[in-house]
Amino acid sequence: MEQQLNLQHFAQTLQNNHFAGTLSISVKRKTQAFSDEIFQLLFSPSSEFQSDSSRNITAKFEELRKQLCAILNSLPKKSEQQSEEIVSAFFCELPNIYELLRRDAEAIYQGDPAAESLYEVILAYPGFTAIVIYRLAHFFYQQKTPIFPRLLSEYAHQLTGIDIHPGAEIGTSFCIDHGTGIVIGETTTIGNNVKLYQGVTLGALSVEKSLAKTKRHPAIEDNVIIYAQAVILGGETIIGHDSIVGGNSWITKSIPPYSFVVHESKVFVRTPNETNGGIEFVI
Repeated sequence: MEQQLNLQHFAQTLQNNHFAGTLSISVKRKTQAFSDEIFQLLFSPSSEFQSDSSRNITAKFEELRKQLCAILNSLPKKSEQQSEEIVSAFFCELPNIYELLRRDAEAIYQGDPAAESLYEVILAYPGFTAIVIYRLAHFFYQQKTPIFPRLLSEYAHQLTGIDIHPGAEIGTSFCIDHGTGIVIGETTTIGNNVKLYQGVTLGALSVEKSLAKTKRHPAIEDNVIIYAQAVILGGETIIGHDSIVGGNSWITKSIPPYSFVVHESKVFVRTPNETNGGIEFVI
């Protein structure tokens, strides 16, 4: 009886908390579906829109407008703008976002010898998927839309293992190769023609809440390559243009343009004779 009473009390607590909040968990699923459908509409082969393709695509845009408006209207805190205004602004901006994404796809294709076609990059590369969703989320972040940009970016994180905050400022022809484990913080700025490999962190030196409105993450200038597992931290850290940052580097101070930064680690190789018949491991 006591256990039953405790469960009833807990059920009442949940009901009160659910009633107090106005955000439905379903908005997360609807956001993911919207992201998938935008991606499909932008990059599906023409064969998927057979007859009257232009009219079919226009009709799909209208359907997505309604979906987006419903999502934004369901958010617990409304933006300073009306949802309809944000939706209209998004679809006006979508052609420009699309052109940026085409350049990103081309940069990935040109930067990866293993890529056999542009469409392979679009269809199969997690780095491109992450960039697509980032560019969508960034628009809504700029519009000060609550929650929705983070729902988008966390969906990309879930799909790809790449975590790009929607507040980051990223230039044209952005290339992510492999990508798993990349983290790009909110106030990061990235120039044009930048290439990142897996495990790169562009982060903050401190995560104190009082620094929320300050520049906490580094600036990466044009034509920079950052190799795997490099960590670059701090809001005052600038990686000068045309620099190369080697793998496993740890950087908290600015470096000038045309720099080459490398982390040196020593590797000792012993011959079988030097091991006296075996190799000892200490764990």
